[in-house]
Amino acid sequence: MQTDSTSETRIGLNALREQLRKPRSQLKGRQVSDEARAEVQALIGAKPTEGHRRDVLIEHLHVLNDRFRGLFERHIVALAAEMRLPVVEVFEVASFYHHFEILKDDALAPRITVRVCDSLSCSLAGSDSLLRQLQRDLTGDVQVVNVPCLGRCEQAPAAQVGQQAVAQATAEGVTLLVGENNIQPLALPHALRYDDYKKTGGYQLALQVATGLKGHESVIHVLESSGLRGLGGAGFPAGRKWRIVRSQPGPRLMAVNIDEGEPGTFKDRTCLEADPHRFLEGVLIAASVVGCEAVYIYLRDEYHEARVLLTQELAALKLNPPCALPRIELRRGAGAYICGEESAMIESIEGKRGEPRMRPPYIAEVGLFGRPTLEHNFETLFWVRELIEQGAQRFASQGRHGRQGLRRFSVSGRVKHPGVKLAPAGITLRELVDEHCGGMAEGHTLYAYLPGGASGGILPERLADVPLDFDTLQPHGCFIGSAAVMVLSQHDSAREAALNVMRFFAHESCGQCTPCRVGTDKAAQLMTAAVWDAETLQDLAQVMGDASICGLGQAAPNPIRCVLDYFPHEVGAGVKA
Repeated sequence: MQTDSTSETRIGLNALREQLRKPRSQLKGRQVSDEARAEVQALIGAKPTEGHRRDVLIEHLHVLNDRFRGLFERHIVALAAEMRLPVVEVFEVASFYHHFEILKDDALAPRITVRVCDSLSCSLAGSDSLLRQLQRDLTGDVQVVNVPCLGRCEQAPAAQVGQQAVAQATAEGVTLLVGENNIQPLALPHALRYDDYKKTGGYQLALQVATGLKGHESVIHVLESSGLRGLGGAGFPAGRKWRIVRSQPGPRLMAVNIDEGEPGTFKDRTCLEADPHRFLEGVLIAASVVGCEAVYIYLRDEYHEARVLLTQELAALKLNPPCALPRIELRRGAGAYICGEESAMIESIEGKRGEPRMRPPYIAEVGLFGRPTLEHNFETLFWVRELIEQGAQRFASQGRHGRQGLRRFSVSGRVKHPGVKLAPAGITLRELVDEHCGGMAEGHTLYAYLPGGASGGILPERLADVPLDFDTLQPHGCFIGSAAVMVLSQHDSAREAALNVMRFFAHESCGQCTPCRVGTDKAAQLMTAAVWDAETLQDLAQVMGDASICGLGQAAPNPIRCVLDYFPHEVGAGVKA
């Protein structure tokens, strides 16, 4: 027989179940205020019938960050509600990127943020003292911070006032800009615009490829015969990449990397600001040949002027297209060097934290949104029109010292005329400086150089006659990468240069894997010692190189090994000279 107490318990449990089945009148956790929701809706637009796309989360965060000079918690909560995402997921994405500053609701956002580059080329030009002076002089509602490479190494020391770039920055010049009413209207680069580009024969080749007048197989053959390789750092043969992705089942997508965050690299920005449509024509040709239905262009956030220019020129292209266009979307990075790694960039385009993926599968098979994806660096696509029009043989014949082709070198540091230098592949550092940079700067003699940016290692003057190209530097413990050449003189220190770039790696590690996250930070600490602990540093280098998920951690040890090998006198380490 059922007792009264048992019956009461069962009734209570049934009532509880009924209560749990009822829909909640509001979500768990922090609630959205009407004011915050209205502010978010005013900026990102009304919710479409199908809802906001998940992959535009970072774009929406940018809009809020630009408008309110930071990401207030109330807006993050409201954005999560509008996009029907967990609040914690939006916080996780926002906190990953350096250019998003999460603020408490009662905090005061800075009126303006001044960023001073502290990477190697700018450090050589005195950015450390510039930073200290600005931090003394600019107080109150002005925020002054040191940041990694701004991509303006030839203009060192470089700074940004808000989103306005400042070349050869001085404390007086920056202070003047920071004044309440002194931010000048944006001066766009003097680029070749759409109509003028078409007058020079622009987009005729793209039209021929799109309509079949120029065979797709013949285009791939030219790329293969020319020896064109990916110019973002990895150096994978371009023609082979097109062929691989083209063989995958559709729909296929394309992702373009203009997130050149490698210290010392600025060639993509320079070319984009001069001739954006030469790049865009390369995009259209690649999309036609490979069969990509959509293209996502990922541009680093520091390139504000280039972003405005590219936005305008994309609009002109879409308004009067020379041929059928794929869907083209311009995406904005948010200050994360790791997103230069192809799979991390894809994660970021999808609106996520920019953490590299484990491979396989490779993105040629499973890339953006799970589809086969052709990923390319800007400069590789910038070459496509010229290569096809002039032929593979002409391009390949222009190398030096047994190498093939031409390369653009970003040269900075102690040279008389820094900048982007178009030179034969295989040129030596000594030849590059003497023939293209006007020699060393006054009062400086060559001591050492970094042939491939922060990750490419450091070589002494006695190895300045090694050809600069893919595969030529590896026997010396270095690589050319994106051809970011930083030149040091007798007034500089290789160990200090290595410490500078190791601090950069520690700052930019995404933190996903322990060897990179812990290894770069620990290495930077050990490298401050008067006498380096060579055994421990070599052990760290081995672990980072062998066990890191992506190229950041794998290449971070290169400067350590080079200093130990070639500059032991600087660190008191008993290793080979």
